[in-house]
Amino acid sequence: MDIDIIVEPDVSPQGLAELAVEAEKLGFRALWSSNYHQNWDCFLALAPAAQATSKILLGPLAVSPWELHPLKMANSLLTLNEMSKGRAILAVSGGGGVLGAMGWKISKDAPMWPFKNPDKGDRSPERRVAGVHECIEFLQIARSGKMTYAYDGDTFQVTRPFVMEYATSDGPLIYGCCSGPMMIRMGARIADGIQVSDFTVDMMPEALENMRQGLSRREQPAEDFRFGNFWAWHIKPDETASMYEARRELIWRGAIAAKNAHDIRPHLDNDDEVQLVIDQWDNLFKAFWTRSGKIDGLAEEIVNRLIHGMSSAGGPDRIEQEIERYRQFANSGVTELSLRLFDDPMEALQMIGARVMPALR
Repeated sequence: MDIDIIVEPDVSPQGLAELAVEAEKLGFRALWSSNYHQNWDCFLALAPAAQATSKILLGPLAVSPWELHPLKMANSLLTLNEMSKGRAILAVSGGGGVLGAMGWKISKDAPMWPFKNPDKGDRSPERRVAGVHECIEFLQIARSGKMTYAYDGDTFQVTRPFVMEYATSDGPLIYGCCSGPMMIRMGARIADGIQVSDFTVDMMPEALENMRQGLSRREQPAEDFRFGNFWAWHIKPDETASMYEARRELIWRGAIAAKNAHDIRPHLDNDDEVQLVIDQWDNLFKAFWTRSGKIDGLAEEIVNRLIHGMSSAGGPDRIEQEIERYRQFANSGVTELSLRLFDDPMEALQMIGARVMPALR
């Protein structure tokens, strides 16, 4: 199993380049840039990293076709691929924070910024799975470099002939961000790989079965299909700082963000605790947007079980336990674990490089 890193959107282009150089030295497979509404452009920010490195894969995670039309997404992706000499990657999603900032509602239970105007109503992308399918399909056409006279999808269209003359035979790899069953099956049917979010080891069998169903419907067998899992890394030399960061970011762990009682349940003792976590959702969100890390209404013991069940957190003494979890991910079929770094990313990168990478080789 390979290890990738995902970097916060507030890291500057020069900072991304410095992290990419260090990650390449340490043997990481890929560096993913985050895509948020108020930060650097997720493609352009990787340009310095593309020039400063020669081996590591580089790309945004994730971009939605409802925020960036597949045609313009192809322009950006293939430009990055040329700048990096064939090392570009991209994860396409059906939603995300940028859509929320644009006034789209990601799903009926998706987090919304607390200052949203309730009088404006909500817009939600329609036929999300089909739309992501069309985007991936279009990107594959674009990367082929062949003349195409039009693309007539149900959701996205290109009405003029196009040929991406700067396409190359080297990549780019195109992933689908696919956590729901239908999305996983779709991604396995058409993409080069899928990226799930915050899946625990116990969630892998169902996800892998959905992946296998999708793979069985491909027109051509996949030679090296990739299965990635987004996973939060909070471990720090200072355990207090680690747990603050983990509490602050807890709302974004997949099961909690979606209020998914089924996936929260394994980390709690009973259904009453599950309902309590759901009832305190606003306080979990408040801990993030106030940057306080203070979660009212939930006992510390419950919060800690959620943190340790759905992320890597604590002091350096937790690393061996986390390595065992990562081995279980590898044994389940995960081909790359994408570790999300938060505060002090260089420190986290070097800790992972020194302690985790050698153990998983």
